[in-house]
Amino acid sequence: MSMVFPEFFEKNTFFIDEKIGFFKFTNAYKVYDEIGEIGLITQKLTGGQKFLRLLLKKGMLPFHLEIIDLSGSTLIVIKRGWTFWMSKITLTKSNGDLLGSIKQKFAILKPTFNIFDEANIQIGNISGDWKGWNFKIVDDKGNSIGTITKKWNGILKEAFTTADKYVVDIVPEYAEDKSKMVIVSCAITIDMILKESK
Repeated sequence: MSMVFPEFFEKNTFFIDEKIGFFKFTNAYKVYDEIGEIGLITQKLTGGQKFLRLLLKKGMLPFHLEIIDLSGSTLIVIKRGWTFWMSKITLTKSNGDLLGSIKQKFAILKPTFNIFDEANIQIGNISGDWKGWNFKIVDDKGNSIGTITKKWNGILKEAFTTADKYVVDIVPEYAEDKSKMVIVSCAITIDMILKESK
């Protein structure tokens, strides 16, 4: 059965701007296109999880992120369970249907994320330099389909006030289908995923 492709994922450029949560327990990011705000990325934490963050490393703890559009609809849910080594992260629709997964590869300074569809077939890869904040996004054939950078080109610059902000660019030719939804979801949440993995 075909799925409705959300307007949010029809965009090719996403500007991500972090908003710090209460006592920094949770993270939230606003998402913009070239015209204005198009959605939000939020982190859901229970009271117990907030308490555990005082005792344990965040990299061990489960996390739950949601990509939400301006109408308040949850488009994608991104979850990781308890982990003691490399993370496996699942992406689902709001009804729980699996869309894909992300498997983090070990790398000290060059984090790498392999991206898989719901059948566990690799559809893409994001790798790069977290310190310099330059990432390349490639498809399953190794073709470059996008980048993640801190280069702002002046667009909407006055709207951004926090230090943690970045731009995800996807080539316009990339198909508007589930693969794009999964890859874009990974790309626009990469800062939260990396922070939760530390």
